[in-house]
Amino acid sequence: MARSSLLLIVAAIASSSSAFTLNRPPTALTMCRFNPAGPCSFECTGRRGSMALNMADDKKAAQVTGEELEAMLQEWDQPLVVDAYATWCGPCLLMAPEFEEAARELAGKVRFVKLDTDLEPQMAGRLGIMGLPTLLFLDKNNDTEAVEEGKAPVAVLKERIEGALRKKSITDLCNYHFFGGPMPTQLS
Repeated sequence: MARSSLLLIVAAIASSSSAFTLNRPPTALTMCRFNPAGPCSFECTGRRGSMALNMADDKKAAQVTGEELEAMLQEWDQPLVVDAYATWCGPCLLMAPEFEEAARELAGKVRFVKLDTDLEPQMAGRLGIMGLPTLLFLDKNNDTEAVEEGKAPVAVLKERIEGALRKKSITDLCNYHFFGGPMPTQLS
């Protein structure tokens, strides 16, 4: 993609979204220019001042392919929460920042990944994804003998939830399923 096309896209997104201007009133941007000093940084100016956009990927909930997810399910190191979503799904978009915050809070204890069902329809079918968003809470199968003999899967599905959840509900479910915490009484 040409740099000028990318600048137009960034300017359009930044002017129509408050995601880049947290704790500030919306700014009508008039110009964005690429800053080669950062991995993917832009300096933007508008009628109400200027701001810097850093679009580097520092997310804790990684985007995975079907192959990568398959490998994670075979090489087990942490409990896993999968967010099966689509880019056109409104509830998925609403839950995305909540999922990311839960991933940040439980970093190092639970692995959080996102699977785009439009890009990975075969894996979505294998996982039985019928509604979006769907959260899958997976843990290691403790029956090592059955796993080694090939009679049981490496991963065990602890819970499947269809519908958007807030960060507190996601972390409460992780604490319940993976760390022996109390069962959540209400999900939101």
